[in-house]
Amino acid sequence: MFDFLLSPEHQKYRDEVRALVEWVPRDLILAMDRDEVRFPREFLAEAGARGLLGARHPAEIGGRGLDWVASCAAVEEAATIGYVFGCLFGVGSELVCDAIIKHGTAEQQERYVRPLLAGRMFAAECLTEPRGGSDFFGATTAAEDRGDHFVLNGQKRFIVGAEGADYFLVYARTDLRPDAPSHQALTCFIVDRGPGVEASYLYGLLGCRGGGTGRLVFRDARVPRENVLGEVGGAYAVYATMMIPERLGTSAMTIGAARPALEIATSYSTRRKAFGRTINRFQGVSFQIAEAATLLDASRAMVYATARAADAGIEEGRLRRMVSETKKFVTESCQSVAHNSMQVMGGIGYTNVFPIERIVRDLRLATIWTGTSEVMSAITAHEWYREYFDTTALGRPRRDYEADAEGAFAEGEKVYE
Repeated sequence: MFDFLLSPEHQKYRDEVRALVEWVPRDLILAMDRDEVRFPREFLAEAGARGLLGARHPAEIGGRGLDWVASCAAVEEAATIGYVFGCLFGVGSELVCDAIIKHGTAEQQERYVRPLLAGRMFAAECLTEPRGGSDFFGATTAAEDRGDHFVLNGQKRFIVGAEGADYFLVYARTDLRPDAPSHQALTCFIVDRGPGVEASYLYGLLGCRGGGTGRLVFRDARVPRENVLGEVGGAYAVYATMMIPERLGTSAMTIGAARPALEIATSYSTRRKAFGRTINRFQGVSFQIAEAATLLDASRAMVYATARAADAGIEEGRLRRMVSETKKFVTESCQSVAHNSMQVMGGIGYTNVFPIERIVRDLRLATIWTGTSEVMSAITAHEWYREYFDTTALGRPRRDYEADAEGAFAEGEKVYE
C-alpha cells in the first residue's frame, strides 16, 4: 500500500477492512468458488455491522463520510480474499447507494440506503441485457406508465446479486416511440424483489463465483411511481453518475485481487530450489517478479491519482478520461501480474494447491465487465481529442511545438491530403 498517500483516518478505515478480511472463514471462500455458497450474506452483514460500508456517504445516513481515496483503499483490501468479495463490497454500498443518495428522495434514502449500509439489506445494479451490455441506450426492458405505478417487463443478465439482493436498480425504456430521443427514453427504477421479479442463477462462471450472478426476468412487475430514481426519462444522469464509482472501484479491487498472487509467487521463489539455489536468484524469475511489482505500483498510483482528481471535483470530461485510462491500464496490468506469478510458480501454480489459478480465473473478467478495454479506449480517445482542441482545458496558452524543428517551415513537406 502507498501509506504515504493516506491520511491517518484513511489508514484507520483501511485497517478496519483488513480486520474484516481476516474474519472471513477460509471455508466460505472455498465454498463460494465451488458454487456451494451462491451469495455470502454473512460477509455483507458483518461489513455493515462493523460500519465499513459506504466510505464516501454521509455519516448521518450510515456511511463513513470519507472520500474516493478511502473508498479505493477499502475495496482493494476487500478483494484480496477474492475478486467477488471486492465486487460485493462495492456494488450495493458504493454504486447503488451512490445513485440513490445523489438522485433519490429523502424517503428513498431512508428506506433503501440506511438499511443497506447497516448490513440488513442488499442491492444489485441491473444494466446488461441479453442483446448487449455496452449499448446502454439499446435497452429493451420496458416500463409502462399506469399512473401511480409502472409495469415492468424484460430481462437483465450477468447481474451480480441476482440471487441474494433485496432490491435492484433497473434501467428500463419508458418512451417506446421508435424515434424517441435516446437520452430521454430510459428511466431508472428501484425495484423490490417480489411478484413479477424472477431470479435465475444460470451462469457457470470461469471465476468470481459465489456472487449470485444470474438473470433477472421481469413479468408484469409492479413498480410504485415513488420508486422512480430521479426523473422519468432521466436514466442517463443516473448512469453517468455510476460509471465513475463502477470503473474506478473496479480498478482498485483488481489491484487487491492481484496482490496475493504476487505475494505468493515472491514467497515461493525464495524457497523453491533449482540447480542448487533458490529460483529468485535467476533473472528469468526475479525479473518477472520485478515487472509484476512495478505494474502493481503503477496501477495503484493511477488509482489514487484518479481518486484525488474525483475528490477535487475536476471537470467531468477529464475525470471520465482518467477513469477510463485507469480502468484499462489497471485491469490489463493486473492480469499480467497474475500471469507472471503463475509463470514463476511453474506447474504447481496451475493446480489448486495454491490459489493463483483461482486468481487468474477471477481476473480474466476484469477487462470485460463495467466497460471493456475497447470501450475504455474509445472514451479516452474521444475525451483526449476534445481536450486537445479546447484551448481553455490547459489553463495556459498552447505553444506551437511543431515549430521547434529545424525543418518546420520547409516548403512542400507538410502534406495532409
